[in-house]
Amino acid sequence: MKPMRTERLILRNWEDRDRELFHRINSDERVMEFFPFRRDRAAADAKMDELRAIIDRDGYGFAAAEIAASGQCIGFVGITGTDHLPFLPAGTVEIGWRLAPEFWGKGYVTEAAEAWLAYGFEKLGLGEIVSFAVANNHRSTAVMERLGMTADPSADFDYPDTPDSHPALKRHVFYRLTNKDWRARKRAVR
Repeated sequence: MKPMRTERLILRNWEDRDRELFHRINSDERVMEFFPFRRDRAAADAKMDELRAIIDRDGYGFAAAEIAASGQCIGFVGITGTDHLPFLPAGTVEIGWRLAPEFWGKGYVTEAAEAWLAYGFEKLGLGEIVSFAVANNHRSTAVMERLGMTADPSADFDYPDTPDSHPALKRHVFYRLTNKDWRARKRAVR
């Protein structure tokens, strides 16, 4: 993956120096509030290696987001395939993010996500990018709406493998953004 630059961020593949931050965001109670698990260091390292390999293979994925001015990794934002959800059509691409809490509310996710939408629609020629989150994850759905994504209640779903011990985490809301709508929105803000 060639690093992408936004106004304040560099979006790049994972590096070994990111391991501590990656473990922290995958074990932090606030960050993982809407997930039924927390990752220990070994599991976080394995997941980071998996994400890095996907980016090496595909040229995109859930990539590290780094503050350009300081070189500090703050979490991830990116697009990736949804092969882990067999009920979605093959080739469906989602956009997602996870930041350390001290970087919330600063517009970093929206800034990085806008760059990823442009990459997906302009460089990859995708027809649609989707996103989904636990139904009461209002921070994430607010970002989806800021990005111009539209809720599709007919596609809401119960996330597979969410344990019965976490019923509030099962139901996910589904959002879509078509290439056509993204381009129309982009023209309208000029």
